[in-house]
Amino acid sequence: MKNLTDMSNKILLKFAKKGINLSPDAYNKIMASENPLNLASSLIVKLKSNKYKPQDLISVKSEVVDELMGTSKPKKDDDNKKPIENKSESSKETSTENKKEKKDPDNTEKVIDSKIEFKRNSEKINVEYDFEVIQDSSNKSYTSGEIGDLIAYFQSRYEKLSKILKHRPELKATTKVADIENGQSNLSMILMVKEIRSTKNGHKLVEFEDETGSISILFSNKNEELFADAEKLVKDEVVGVIATKNDDLAIANQLIYPGVTKVAQKEMDFGVVFLSDVHIGSLTFLEEEFENFISWINCDFGNEKQRKVAEDIKYLIIAGDIVDGIGVYPNQDKELSIKDIRLQYDEAARFLGKIRKDIKIIIAPGNHDASRLAEPQPAIPEEYAKSLYMLDNVEFVSNPAVVSLDGINVLIYHGESFNELPMAIKGLSYEKNEYMMEELLKKRHLAPIYGERTPLASELEDYLVIEKIPDIFHTGHIHINSYKKYNGIHMINSGTFQTQTDYQKIKNIEPTPAQVPIIHKGKYKLFRFKD
Repeated sequence: MKNLTDMSNKILLKFAKKGINLSPDAYNKIMASENPLNLASSLIVKLKSNKYKPQDLISVKSEVVDELMGTSKPKKDDDNKKPIENKSESSKETSTENKKEKKDPDNTEKVIDSKIEFKRNSEKINVEYDFEVIQDSSNKSYTSGEIGDLIAYFQSRYEKLSKILKHRPELKATTKVADIENGQSNLSMILMVKEIRSTKNGHKLVEFEDETGSISILFSNKNEELFADAEKLVKDEVVGVIATKNDDLAIANQLIYPGVTKVAQKEMDFGVVFLSDVHIGSLTFLEEEFENFISWINCDFGNEKQRKVAEDIKYLIIAGDIVDGIGVYPNQDKELSIKDIRLQYDEAARFLGKIRKDIKIIIAPGNHDASRLAEPQPAIPEEYAKSLYMLDNVEFVSNPAVVSLDGINVLIYHGESFNELPMAIKGLSYEKNEYMMEELLKKRHLAPIYGERTPLASELEDYLVIEKIPDIFHTGHIHINSYKKYNGIHMINSGTFQTQTDYQKIKNIEPTPAQVPIIHKGKYKLFRFKD
């Protein structure tokens, strides 16, 4: 009896969270089904489709349940019989009081409900897109898992980063480990980190290697600036080292990270919106706030100034985890409102399908999406997200990917490596994830540590090397918004549309939900859709 009561409460809560009330006969029909919880999730998705308005969901009859289950023919709407009981228009909220815009000094604005009679979505607008996918590993990814692939993977990483490092004057002429001559004292080398140790005197002893051999180099703590640089070294990254060799001991004089040169500001007469970690299908997904975001991007939500920004939006990029997925972590099913991955993508398509058609939407996968977990992740497959593929303004790319938006190059990376960077480098944290992004740009690699917390596929080519310097670097995964401009590059983490999960409570992670970053005509803005 207790289990039945618990299930009943869960089902009623699921419908209530979505603003749906069941008539007694509809409730009884659901409870009498073979799997009430799964049926409830399926019905919620269908009831929240464009066919039904909010006022139609006041009291859902059993006939509607039959119709949606496919056990009876749908009834026609007429004045005498309707599939869902309606209340009069007077029962709806009619308050349209406009509130004053709240603006914080950090360029953050609260978007207030200030709806107008205007739907740009209904207009025929001819927009020319200069859109190009510069890097996408979806159809190039291959690995057999054999040792030969792993060797090729690290060779690819070393060669790509060596090419970048050789542009540095100090590394024009370098020596391979095997070519170090007896008595040679000055060393200029490009090396991969193999192991990092601390000596009993507090110095760092780093074992490096190249394709010809290995060498240990000491970083003395007496050279404070160099030692601080060495403390940011992680396994498997590629760097330049200038050292002095005395007998068997090599002492570092300079450490050279690949880094990024300063990026010149480009002309930009449009806007780009950045999202990630929407987590549609989760009980903690902020549906109302996401609906408000869609209303804003469609130019009918917010004050006049905010709607004018929306009018200029040309691209929307989603950097992974558009849905919550299935079986991503233990007992996830208890936190899901939709327990079928395809239905989660159907629901995502329902939301994104409301966005005006003159906005191009670019979607990359994350660790909750229906793509392989190991990076690089191919684009979300059509097999699972068929409804999203049917939207003619949606483009799918891999994780990571680089796209050009009218000449503005955007590096998209979900951010799985953020899980291990704070453990590897002192001073980094989730709360200040812009510094993790900066560190990845300095290393010119999105996930330099191999074989630990970040699942990486040993491809024949390393697709996570940052070969092309972007204008914008867009990440997610952490659920905490951040922004910093580094060497002219906009670094953005786009937060989430999900409230704090049980896992985040355990980890003491405080998300910043429903905060949407925008680059509008070259300038950063952050619009908040939740108090």
